[in-house]
Amino acid sequence: MKKIGFLSFGHWSQHPAYKAPTASDTLLQSIDLAVAAEEIGLDGAYFRVHHFAAQLASPFPLLAAIGAKTSKIEIGTGVIDMRYENPLYMVENAGAADLISEGRLQLGISRGSPEQVIDGWRYFGYQPAEGETDADMGRRKALEFLDKLKGIGFAQPNPYPMFPNPPGLLRLEPYSEGLRERIWWGAATNATAVWAAENGMNLQSSTLKFDESGKPFHVQQAEQIRIFRDAWKKAGHHREPQVSVSRSIFALVNDQDRKYFGHQADSSDKFGYIESDRRAIFGKSYAAEPDQLIKELAEDEAIQEADTVLLTIPNTLGVDYNVHVLDSILKHVAPGLGWR
Repeated sequence: MKKIGFLSFGHWSQHPAYKAPTASDTLLQSIDLAVAAEEIGLDGAYFRVHHFAAQLASPFPLLAAIGAKTSKIEIGTGVIDMRYENPLYMVENAGAADLISEGRLQLGISRGSPEQVIDGWRYFGYQPAEGETDADMGRRKALEFLDKLKGIGFAQPNPYPMFPNPPGLLRLEPYSEGLRERIWWGAATNATAVWAAENGMNLQSSTLKFDESGKPFHVQQAEQIRIFRDAWKKAGHHREPQVSVSRSIFALVNDQDRKYFGHQADSSDKFGYIESDRRAIFGKSYAAEPDQLIKELAEDEAIQEADTVLLTIPNTLGVDYNVHVLDSILKHVAPGLGWR
């Protein structure tokens, strides 16, 4: 068995072919898609977070709304850029969303990737401490977030409070027990995968990572997962870690599928730069008839290593078509790979 979820970038645009012309459309359709995905048996509904763009940026209202309208499906992010976050306020938001969903939150966080504006986190009122890089700042905030999720009191109570306080130092509320174990780190390198393991976070690995060997993407990603699991064992944690990978996978079962994604049948890995001094490798998309798709996916080493596969979806094509995309994978591909 392997968990299968969807990952939405949450785009909107006035493009005439798009079903999501506004932010309101994308938010409401995201809720509808999560409800429909649960109905067809999908395991997770995950959303990207990007600032200063016509994409989803504020995940907690959306996750809470989905949590209130569903009962089984996991809800999460992939990923929240910690450079933009107030860790303590984020603990409160995450705790509330997790309680509303009755413990189904799976929160992906990271130090962040290149954004739409230069140093966008500065506009949010944040800057690295002396001697820090922005990546250092993101990781520092992540550790503070993890620490406060433990629910241990740290704040000195007011001797003259508005309402009576329990004895001792106060923690942030609402506290959601178990959420600390459902935090995932989006790692683009082997080193940050090790760091995630050492700090007791699950691993999210996306469709790109920094090129560290020149090998095919899925091979590098599988190596990253194995390195993560080895580091987890060395750290001595008392639970089993979880690993997710994301992929663009489309089963071509009708003419509409072939029109939209048939051109991706010969997709291959690509190399490029998301930072000026570091080469990245971008994993290929998969688009084929179900039988061929099963053969190709069976050779993807990273998928075989992962516990969860997140299917990136074209959210702008509307709820109905995306339900079809996801249902096609569940019905025609997942059984042939032993995922179901």
